[in-house]
Amino acid sequence: MILVLTSDGDEHADRVVKPLMAAGADVVVFDPASFPTAATLEISHSGDGSTRRVLGRDGRRIVLDELTALWYRRPLDPVVDPRVTAPDHVAEECRLMTEGLWDSLGCLTVPASRPVIDRAARKPYQLELAGRLGFELPATLITNDPESFLDFYDRHEGRVITKPVHGNRLEADGERFGRFAAPVTPMDVAYADALRLCPVIIQAYVPKHVEIRVTVVGGTIFAAEIHSQVSNHTRYDWRHYDPGATPIRPHELPAEISRRCLELVERLGLAYGAIDLIRTPDGRHVFLEINPNGQFLWIEDAAGLPVSAAVGELLMRGGT
Repeated sequence: MILVLTSDGDEHADRVVKPLMAAGADVVVFDPASFPTAATLEISHSGDGSTRRVLGRDGRRIVLDELTALWYRRPLDPVVDPRVTAPDHVAEECRLMTEGLWDSLGCLTVPASRPVIDRAARKPYQLELAGRLGFELPATLITNDPESFLDFYDRHEGRVITKPVHGNRLEADGERFGRFAAPVTPMDVAYADALRLCPVIIQAYVPKHVEIRVTVVGGTIFAAEIHSQVSNHTRYDWRHYDPGATPIRPHELPAEISRRCLELVERLGLAYGAIDLIRTPDGRHVFLEINPNGQFLWIEDAAGLPVSAAVGELLMRGGT
């Protein structure tokens, strides 16, 4: 049995789950946001040291100890019943129970258990590990020290970009913003003292021939080249994706780069990872970052790479 943890309307989950169900696989899709109002969970420990975990939903009791694979896709936190008078306390109790339950399952978890995903998503940790594995990295500074930033800016003659240490989505004054990699401007330099309030990642700009998205599923690699330099929208960050002007094609990685990608995912404890590289005009592959739970349908559809089928095969194999 396969359990998929995700929210409603997840097209990625649908693309993987529907063929599995059509092939006769026992797949349960569960959104933790329906707990505790529309679902029950229980964890019982017996005197002999055994544990039993059960999900109750729609009249069915699902013994989670019988799972062969868990896909930790994009689950939401539990949602508290509006009648509860202490919602913050109850929300925390529900969240800690669900996280403890998912983290304790002994089956294959894709991409990994939640604590492993959280650690793998930390960019400072990624960069250090990638460098130890032999990847070329951009010259990088992570700091909230304005003087260090200005020194780095001068040493690289102003050809630097900044990006957030972790999330690229923020909310301020009721509005939501996307924070992508962006070149440092003279105005940014003039306001360098504001850096004391929040650290950022500063990197020397790396010339790009193409950007490369490497999706690792188990031991299988899917690489696609993103011709981001043909559009001003994507010149500094392909996530400003311009579908009408940004060609995406399959890419053949050198054997050594493929080996490093597989080793990086393995060393991070992941069964899945989406790695971003730059291929420079002189043919070097430079590591930027890895998303341990990155989206893949856009690259599958644009480059014709069967990523969802590979995810389905990995879940079907199961294991620990």
